[in-house]
Amino acid sequence: METILQAVSLRKSFGPVQALTDASLSIYPGEVAALIGDNGAGKSTLIKILSGAVRADSGSLTINGRSVDLKSYSVTRARSLGVETVYQEQSLGEKQPLWRNVFVGRHICNALGFIDVRREKESTLAMLRTGMGLKGVGISADALVGSLSGGERQGLAISRAMYFDSALTILDEPTTALAVKEVEKVLNFIRSIPEKGRSALFISHNLHHVHEVADRFLFVDHGRIVHECRRRDMSVAELFGKLTELSLAGSPGSPA
Repeated sequence: METILQAVSLRKSFGPVQALTDASLSIYPGEVAALIGDNGAGKSTLIKILSGAVRADSGSLTINGRSVDLKSYSVTRARSLGVETVYQEQSLGEKQPLWRNVFVGRHICNALGFIDVRREKESTLAMLRTGMGLKGVGISADALVGSLSGGERQGLAISRAMYFDSALTILDEPTTALAVKEVEKVLNFIRSIPEKGRSALFISHNLHHVHEVADRFLFVDHGRIVHECRRRDMSVAELFGKLTELSLAGSPGSPA
C-alpha cells in the first residue's frame, strides 16, 4: 500500500543514552495514526527526527515515495516534502497578529520581492472562516494570537499546516492543558484532516482522546515500535491495558 511516510530502523543516541534503538513505522494516506508510549519510550525523539528537528544516527526515511538523506534532513526540508509539525507549545507569537503567525518564515511576496501584506491578510481571514469555522464581523487577521482561546490557537496552528499543503501533520500533545470545550474543538480539527485527504501522526498521553480520533495505534517502548493495531480491534480499556503491560514489562516487546 502507498505510504506518505516510511521510516525503517531509525536509531538515535544522546551520549550513552539510546533514545531510539530500531524504530520503524509507516503512515498511510487519509489516516490519523497515534503514537503511544510511556515517558522515556522514545516518542519525542522519534517525532523530532520525522519533523527534521533532530538527525537520526542511522536508518532510512522515505516521504511521498522520495528517499530522504538523513544527514541533510531538516525542518525546512521536511516542510518542502509536506511534513508539518504542531508542537505542544503551539509555536505561536502571542503578541503578534494572526497573519504574521501564519506566514512567519514563509511570506507571500510580490513581484518586487516585498511581503504582500494584503494577500497574507486575505488568506488568513479565509483560513479563520473556512478552516477554523470562526464567523462574525469582528473576525480580523490583525487580531493578536493572545486574543484566541487555547483551542483556537491549536486550530490556527493546525490550519496553518493545512494551508501549506502538508501531506502529514505531526501533532505533539495538542490537547494538553485545555478545557473540555476547547479539547473538543481540537479533536474536531484533527478529525477533519483525513477528510481533506491528508494524514496526521497524533501524540498524546490522554488515551481517551487517542481512541476518539486515531484510526491506528503505534505502541513505542524502549525506542522501537513494538505493537500496532487498528481502533476497531482495541477498546479504550484494552488500550490502557496494553500500555500498562508494556510499562510493567520493563523490556522491549516483539514488533507487530
